[in-house]
Amino acid sequence: MSIRDHLRAIFDGREELDLTSGSIARPLLYLSVPIVITNLLQTAYNLADTFWLGQYSTNALAAITFAFPMVFLLIALALGLSVAGSVLVAQHTGAGEDRKAEYAASQTIGFTVVVSLVLGGIGFFLVEDFLRVLGAAPEVVPLATRYMQVYCYGLLSVFGFAVFISLMRGYGDTVTPMLVMFGSVVLNIALDPILIFGFENNPLFGYLGLRGLESTLFALTGYAGSGIAGASIATVFSRSLAFLVGLAILFQGTRGVRIRVRDLVPERRYARRLVDIGLPASIEGTGRALSVNLLLFIIAAFPTTVVAAYGIGTRVFSVIFLPAIAFSQGVETMTGQNIGAKEPDRAARANDYGAKVMLVTLTALGVLIFLGAGPISAVFTDDPAVVDASAEFLRVVAPTFGFIGVMRSYSGGFRGAGKTLIAAGVSIAMLAGIRLPLAWVATGWLGEFGLWVAFAVSNVAGGLLAYLWFRRGTWRDVDLTSRSPGPRADPAGDD
Repeated sequence: MSIRDHLRAIFDGREELDLTSGSIARPLLYLSVPIVITNLLQTAYNLADTFWLGQYSTNALAAITFAFPMVFLLIALALGLSVAGSVLVAQHTGAGEDRKAEYAASQTIGFTVVVSLVLGGIGFFLVEDFLRVLGAAPEVVPLATRYMQVYCYGLLSVFGFAVFISLMRGYGDTVTPMLVMFGSVVLNIALDPILIFGFENNPLFGYLGLRGLESTLFALTGYAGSGIAGASIATVFSRSLAFLVGLAILFQGTRGVRIRVRDLVPERRYARRLVDIGLPASIEGTGRALSVNLLLFIIAAFPTTVVAAYGIGTRVFSVIFLPAIAFSQGVETMTGQNIGAKEPDRAARANDYGAKVMLVTLTALGVLIFLGAGPISAVFTDDPAVVDASAEFLRVVAPTFGFIGVMRSYSGGFRGAGKTLIAAGVSIAMLAGIRLPLAWVATGWLGEFGLWVAFAVSNVAGGLLAYLWFRRGTWRDVDLTSRSPGPRADPAGDD
């Protein structure tokens, strides 16, 4: 098959894929490539904010270093819904239970609306106190608060779009979410510099050689930008449009699983199913987010330059780990559908293949990051002290990237089998049991270098732990489809 044929098959959608028979590599690749692109586009939100706010001020860059962990925490609290929805849709699809898959998707959307509104309201009022508890500097707190309060307003769109992506992935369609994400990211990147800087002294116009146009637009509008809040406004607006498009696709049901109006009202009998699968996933995500937040207690004691370097380093990691996240989600879908189809041995082969590919791929990327750490850091800031610190961070952690790929792949298999508690255990052991205490001790001896070492050691430990736990085989003992409730009635026709 030619490269052109491979690409055509990827974009043809789920109809060209058989996740429960045949080769492992081909369907996993076809699932994962669009997910890589989707996640790369999603990360572009954060990178665009980091780049433009780095041009705005060092304090603004430090502010989003504190704001992003809270973003991750809010998303983590609702992560369980998207994981539960994806796993249930995948297993029902693999078992040939299309109507139950539709009901699972609809209930997931209904509960997402409720949870996002509650968390958005709580986050809006507690964000400033939360940032102070983390130890954010007085000049940073107001900036991070403005960013997060706007974000909390739009939490429904952020959560809703993430759930749309998960539901489509559970069915086996990863191309449609990628295309929707592309349009949203293009809009966000276009809005970011305008909403941050306005039309006065906007560096974008300087890069484009359009200073005259900038002056004209400022004279006409008088808009001087919204600073750090502008970055958040751009993100929320773009995600809102993406969520609306996603809802339209789900209601039509022509590109994958369908949702129905009559199934959207949250039902208590389905809440237990979502909680059983989703709560450990939320605990895993919350544990990750809290570990990042708790690390800020340690890093807040360092100068702002180190805080900014930490922010740049973690943003770079978020890009490098995209293949691992994509393969993890691809493995999750393949495991779910094969468990539903009563093919656990095939699910195991998918997990092992994904882990091997990620070990090799991320190790190679780690070598490139190690060699280019300085120039990569300089992309985000022109402060020499920040560049030096972030380059050191990258060089210490880059050789361990492959172990993150192994951990992510097997964790995706645990989730796809419905064993989300195992995935949570691996993650919490890595972060709370190893990274955080090691960082606390090592920074006392080695300064910020000790924090970088804690990242590297915990990456290796997480990969080994996930591999050993997977070899135990306890993830095989699951049958979600037989215990999952279906719709109360199955009327024919559309809503």
